[in-house]
Amino acid sequence: MTTWFITGASRGLGAEIAHTAVDKGDNVVIAVRNPNRVPEDLDKAGNVLTVALDVTESAAIPAAVQAAVDRFGAIDVLVNNAGRGLLGALEEITDAEARSLFDLNVFGLIDMTRAVLPVMRRQGSGKLVHIGSRSGFEGEPGVSMYCASKFAVAGISEALLKELAPFGIQSMVVEPGVLRTDFLDASSLSLAANRIAAYDGTPAHVTIEWAAMASHTQLGDPVKGAALIYEVTSQDTLPTHLYLGPDSIDRLQVKLDQIHDDLNPWRAKSAATAHDAAA
Repeated sequence: MTTWFITGASRGLGAEIAHTAVDKGDNVVIAVRNPNRVPEDLDKAGNVLTVALDVTESAAIPAAVQAAVDRFGAIDVLVNNAGRGLLGALEEITDAEARSLFDLNVFGLIDMTRAVLPVMRRQGSGKLVHIGSRSGFEGEPGVSMYCASKFAVAGISEALLKELAPFGIQSMVVEPGVLRTDFLDASSLSLAANRIAAYDGTPAHVTIEWAAMASHTQLGDPVKGAALIYEVTSQDTLPTHLYLGPDSIDRLQVKLDQIHDDLNPWRAKSAATAHDAAA
């Protein structure tokens, strides 16, 4: 039986992944800041352990991991799902706002992964599933810091895939498009406190306006997304990236076209910057 450890699992995509795993008969550890917010059906399931955990409090993580091992004997899949967004032009975002975002989206993920890896190395197996974003492969106006945090998640996941292969541990980054969850609500998405009027009508503030209108009308279905994540994670071999949703696929093609357009005019001159071995 597979044991899942899912952070940020009280709602949204994390809760739907938990529901899917429980319905399949797997063991699930739900790590949440407020256990009172866990859906009742999950909280009462016999194969679920709820642990109170804020992943930004690194000192608390080892005890949560040990509680999971004590209860189920293993951790087969870690889903690093806890995260939030931040809207605003780069010029508007303070250091404190940016560091707070990275503390959760990046350093919380790092600390959580670091705590679980000794367990997986002892097992000789394990799967790391990091929830990134389509904003993790394409920079978008008004979400520069969020993009930066998700680019970091993608880079970490790719590096871990190679670092951990000798131990039988795999790593995958999931890059969803916009899902119909609470992510665009104030509970998950912050606005830069310092608003600069000069950006009104520019792409950065248009994104903010879009987020306000799009909440709970997003294209992606989190239930279907969770089902696909479960299906893919249950395979013997994980893909390096799981592009989730039609908008994620569409934006990926835009990114690939951009890479092509940027590279081709300068390919030869770029290659020619190498040292001339004959010189």
